[in-house]
Amino acid sequence: MSNLLKSIFSGFNKIGRTSEGSAIGVDIGSSSIKVVEIKKKGGKAVLETYGAIALGPYADLEAGRVTNLPVEKVALALKEVLKQSGVMGKNIALSIPIQSSLIFVLDLPAQIGEDEVAAIVPTEARKYIPVPITEVSIDYFILPKREQSFEEMNNPEMPSMPADKINVLVVVTQNDAIGKHRSILSQSDLESSFFEIEIFSSIRANFEHELSPVLLMDFGASRTKLSIVEFGMVKSYHTIERGGADITNSISKSLSIPFAEAEKMKKDFGLYGDPAEKTLADIIRVHIDYIFSETNNVLLGYQKKNDRTISKVIFTGGGALLKGLKEVAADNFRAEIETGHPFSKVEAPAFLEKVLITMGPEFAVALGLALRKLQ
Repeated sequence: MSNLLKSIFSGFNKIGRTSEGSAIGVDIGSSSIKVVEIKKKGGKAVLETYGAIALGPYADLEAGRVTNLPVEKVALALKEVLKQSGVMGKNIALSIPIQSSLIFVLDLPAQIGEDEVAAIVPTEARKYIPVPITEVSIDYFILPKREQSFEEMNNPEMPSMPADKINVLVVVTQNDAIGKHRSILSQSDLESSFFEIEIFSSIRANFEHELSPVLLMDFGASRTKLSIVEFGMVKSYHTIERGGADITNSISKSLSIPFAEAEKMKKDFGLYGDPAEKTLADIIRVHIDYIFSETNNVLLGYQKKNDRTISKVIFTGGGALLKGLKEVAADNFRAEIETGHPFSKVEAPAFLEKVLITMGPEFAVALGLALRKLQ
């Protein structure tokens, strides 16, 4: 492998198989592309291969930097990561970045019939969409009514569920984003079974059978994405415009060191701090405190509106394994803190177990896409 590729690839593993009957998920992020291929064997999902490629070098930047590459460069990187990972199939499932989308819940009168919802949603959605309606595609899903919990049924003082509303989850996607992804596929000589907004793929990869509201925190390079999920349904979604690359940038500027060195220090020491550089933990802590403060505001708003508290926080994304993150989170949230382990949903060789636990959060979206395609 050339020096360029060594600087681009963050890891790939070929386990040895054919592409027949396989499902390929591809997550094109702001700083990297991740790919996962799985296959159904004996009624179980089995990991075939996975790989990641940094996009920074394709923009003449360091690995880990946030990029905004033209279609041609993204297609070039996509073909390279598929080649190096040993993916042979041409039909993939592809994620749409959340920044190209809008997710919200509409409260509509309960007496409205399902056939009327289709006509009402576009009109009501206009109030939330900051661009002309002709520039977006709108999809929606009527959320099932939540049944009362045991505590609610046996505690008359607890607020009852409103019976005069139906909740509709609305998903709006920019047509330009869909067009860009189609162009990437075309220039990569690939086809896609479907496009899916990344957060839904991540939920599929990280969740089991959670009965109480859970917060999924996706720590990306350019932003942190918050999804409050109940019974597998997104009830609230928010984005915090700060991510892992911002932290590395601050370390680089504060300590006057190259970005690549700052990225290594962040991963090696995290919030535990570097004994040789006392200010490292403080630099990182400023960003984490901001992210957690914004998150608490979201949780308080959700609790006030729904009279429901969050029972668990699941970390996912490339920044989820920052050292010391769970300990700081435990001081911020009155909830169980858990780091997602997406690869637990597939079978893989035992010798890969530790590697997959470490890399799992970063591959959640790609794996979630593959899991849907395999169904």
